Amino acid sequence: MSEHAIEGAASQRGVLAAIVAVVLVYLLTARAGWPQHGTELILEAEHAEASDEFVAGDHHKGGQVAQRASLPTAVPMCPPPAYWMVAPFALLLGAIALLPLIRASEHWWESNRNKFIVAGGLGLVTLLYYGFVHADAIECHFLGQGLIERADGPFSFKLPAAVVANAIFQDFLPFIVLLFSLYTIAGGIRIEGNLPAHPITNTAFICVGGLLASFIGTTGAAMLLVRPLLETNRERTYVSHTVVFFIFVVCNCGGCLLPLGDPPLFLGYLQGVPFLWTASLWKEWLFINGALLAVYFTWDRWRCYPRETPPDVVRDETRVHRLHFGGLWPNLPLLGLVVLAVALLDPTKSLLGTDWHPWLYLREIMLLSLVGLSLAFGPASVRHGNKFNYGAIVEVAALFVGIFICMQPALQILHVKGPELGVNTAPKFFWTTGALSSVLDNAPTYLVFFETARALHADGIQTAGGVGIPDALLAAISLGAVFMGANTYIGNGPNFMVKTIAEKSGVRMPSFFGYMIYSALVLIPLFVVTTLLFFR
Repeated sequence: MSEHAIEGAASQRGVLAAIVAVVLVYLLTARAGWPQHGTELILEAEHAEASDEFVAGDHHKGGQVAQRASLPTAVPMCPPPAYWMVAPFALLLGAIALLPLIRASEHWWESNRNKFIVAGGLGLVTLLYYGFVHADAIECHFLGQGLIERADGPFSFKLPAAVVANAIFQDFLPFIVLLFSLYTIAGGIRIEGNLPAHPITNTAFICVGGLLASFIGTTGAAMLLVRPLLETNRERTYVSHTVVFFIFVVCNCGGCLLPLGDPPLFLGYLQGVPFLWTASLWKEWLFINGALLAVYFTWDRWRCYPRETPPDVVRDETRVHRLHFGGLWPNLPLLGLVVLAVALLDPTKSLLGTDWHPWLYLREIMLLSLVGLSLAFGPASVRHGNKFNYGAIVEVAALFVGIFICMQPALQILHVKGPELGVNTAPKFFWTTGALSSVLDNAPTYLVFFETARALHADGIQTAGGVGIPDALLAAISLGAVFMGANTYIGNGPNFMVKTIAEKSGVRMPSFFGYMIYSALVLIPLFVVTTLLFFR
């Protein structure tokens, strides 16, 4: 057995042991009733909020529909943090963009430990601001705790604890566990073969990924197809543009037809948007993905493929192997179970119409258990063939733990000042949500503008399933978050994973700004056309 295989087997055993330990600890806490009590707190907070809204606002009287925009807010609006506290977040984005380009830091930045030092250090600065400087209350969403007042003394532990609860326990843990489960289980499936890397072949790979993205998530589709795409293009020199378009379609734009496709849409589902409502976005999905496939085929067929050298073309045409699928059992059924776990095990919703609500973090424990089954019973030879390792998901975790903390001041400022931005039409919601989703994580950005649109809604006409937002505005927010997450490497979690996997396979990927040149040339014009066609 090769040294790589031995190291890979050891890492699988270590991860499996860690998963077993986490599951056992959770079972012990469940025996003590802690996760059950967490669900009770969430449901009590939701019930109280609903009651407050009903008491605070006018309801149907005399056949007239209440105007939500006129309702007083049940919970007082907290003053926003100081505007200069967006600096740690801006510095983190700058580090991600610039450190790989600077000769003195490019190799230092390759270490995930060093990425965590930068992201964690800037996150710590944010927490110290809330502990020492921020004087006002902040709202804690985790377990529906409500307003958290600053404690007396020079340092208030309560405020940074609330920020950690919002950033880590409410958002980051479900986010990274879902990505980890899709990444690891899909990594146990190998599509092996070496087709001729013709433009039509690459276009077909990207198209299939775009179709799968809405059903197994953008992460699952990306992890399933990026390796065979890279293997097919191994003999070609010009490959980076193919990976960029793969990120555009498979990691982002393909995932807007179901809530499971992309995290922002799943958050909308949890807020009450009907499960199949996103399927109504099929026209926008078909236009943007069809246009991207057409642009890619044209680019590859008439610009890049003709530039390949004759020896490379000969090798590509002669080193051909039919596609062979490995690891489908048990990993394909496990991916299906991931979808069911995400859809059904939400503590805010009863299970299949019963009176029982899933316990807090039961969904995440089920996802980790499915990963454990994949590692325990999936063929190790498949992961070895995929050269599977945890580097890409560790990189995402190392960076996004800091991003989720550092973005809290920016999100709180938007939450307070959002209605003052003049964002009140579908085109404005599309571009504002999209612009911020390019640099903030698109899931919490979606929620900010979801609430902004709900506050602005002044009539009951054409609302999406009773959530109080006109269909046009909800469509604009949804598509802005999903589509424009493709604008940068940090707009959506799978973007970074695919970039890392491609680079480890020898593909020289564009820098942070180089990638944005692709976005400016390809995506932005298509988004302008999308606005003219669908949001006039």
